[in-house]
Amino acid sequence: MKKILIVDDSALTRRVVCDIISTDDRFEVGAVAENGLKALEILSTQKFDGIVTDINMPKMNGLQFLKELRKLGRDERVMVLSTDTTQGAKVTLDALELGAVDFIQKPQSAIYSKDQDFVKRFFEILEAVVISNRKASSSLYRNATVIRPGGNIVKVDAAAVPREGKGNKLVAIASSTGGPKALQSVIPRLPKNLDAPVLIVQHMPIGFTKSLADRLNEMSDVTVTEAVEGEVLEKGHVYISKGGAHMNYEEYHGKGRIHYSDEPSREGVKPCANYMYESLANSPYHSIVCVVLTGMGKDGTEGILNLMKAKKTHIIAEDEKSCVVNGMPGSIVATGKVDEVVDLDLVAQSILMNVGVR
Repeated sequence: MKKILIVDDSALTRRVVCDIISTDDRFEVGAVAENGLKALEILSTQKFDGIVTDINMPKMNGLQFLKELRKLGRDERVMVLSTDTTQGAKVTLDALELGAVDFIQKPQSAIYSKDQDFVKRFFEILEAVVISNRKASSSLYRNATVIRPGGNIVKVDAAAVPREGKGNKLVAIASSTGGPKALQSVIPRLPKNLDAPVLIVQHMPIGFTKSLADRLNEMSDVTVTEAVEGEVLEKGHVYISKGGAHMNYEEYHGKGRIHYSDEPSREGVKPCANYMYESLANSPYHSIVCVVLTGMGKDGTEGILNLMKAKKTHIIAEDEKSCVVNGMPGSIVATGKVDEVVDLDLVAQSILMNVGVR
């Protein structure tokens, strides 16, 4: 049974989270704290398998708490309780940069917290956080310098990149748990003259994908935006699917553009990368470079296999050693169809070597 520490200044939220956890015999609440300072006191005498923490708390907030955990070199993996406001999304991304593995939006009420979909999602995320790769979490977060806009980003050697890659290509990336931080190791390394557009499905709720796109755009030479319905795809532009809808490729008057659809969740997520990959089957691209990064579940595998029936593909999977959660990359690797399995720091280079620059 996994031992969990709950950190939140709201007595009601602590009670709600405790009640949810008590319904699953895989987990138990080992202790509760009303702020980060109290949580550190508890951690001075106890160890936990996971921590569920709020961000906005008195005395020591969640971001300060995460910084202290990193300084102390603690092994506990962290899940954040987030709000759905614009500011909440930005702060949540800060928390992910500081070491939190994943997040879930706070229930809007005690009644909503009993909703089966919410409870199911809560346990999916908590399980992923608790089983996340300790070594990868350490290398990506604890000892890492948080990359900020204008920071020291090692780019791919331009001399090694082929120019005018053969054929018209597109890059399609799928990522989930650990993805926001992983994308910071990939997208800022791509040059603005990349000879392909890039589509990304990152599993995040409505509102959070816009903040993620804005942050990556500040850090990158390529343009990064949350994809807008109907916009035409351009090379050197990265399009991140908005939360709550499925992003597809659509041909319109001879040009490729973004189209959102509203099918039910697939693989338990919305957006779902499977839809993105399958929508590319009828596109005019010579080949599709499919990239699967860290994430729980197996989203992307079915879509890529279906895409392969119609298109030439080059499949890149993140290596298990650098994955926070090896569910999605492990799933596509298990098919035996993957062309490259590479460490996260080499993903951008693999993309460039298969796409080229203009």
